[in-house]
Amino acid sequence: MKDASVKIQVGNPSKDRIILGIDPGTNVMGYGIIHVLNGKPKYLCMGVLKLSKYGDHYLRLRKIFERTRGLIDEFLPDELAIEAPFFGKNVQSMLKLGHAQGCAIAAALSRDIPIHEYAPLKIKMSITGNGRASKEQVAGMISRLLKVPESDLLPQLDATDGLAAAYCHYLETSKPIMSVSACKSWKDYVQKNPDKCH
Repeated sequence: MKDASVKIQVGNPSKDRIILGIDPGTNVMGYGIIHVLNGKPKYLCMGVLKLSKYGDHYLRLRKIFERTRGLIDEFLPDELAIEAPFFGKNVQSMLKLGHAQGCAIAAALSRDIPIHEYAPLKIKMSITGNGRASKEQVAGMISRLLKVPESDLLPQLDATDGLAAAYCHYLETSKPIMSVSACKSWKDYVQKNPDKCH
């Protein structure tokens, strides 16, 4: 007998929107922008901000803030998808990466753009199906998925990482969502939605 309480909802995947994806870094910041039109993602652009020429760490942070805000003012994204810092062995590097991420987030907040963070493993899994994929594998797959022109590909893979963050967010927000009423109990809901219960 069919359960009449089952409902499938989708986070309005057909809504037209622009997603800015950022791969933060204090040496190179990568970014990519996609336009979701009639539920289909379309590549707009990608690029990098090279920061190694600036000796002062705080000047680099200012440049990250200014470039992110410039991208927002130019492309008017509806959402920002940003790669979250990963826990590495080098605490100082992790702190600097957190500063870089914070500046990009602050720029989005200054323009009232909703922010969505994704772990590197989550982004790699979404794009390649392998959470341990290399940057080269992510670049190859995202280029094929979004039909990125060869002339737009850069030697710095931070750009395709930024694009991958945007595409990951598109995938995450386009998934059908099972409502709570479709589950028999909270235990059933937790088993069906482990990623929503922390």
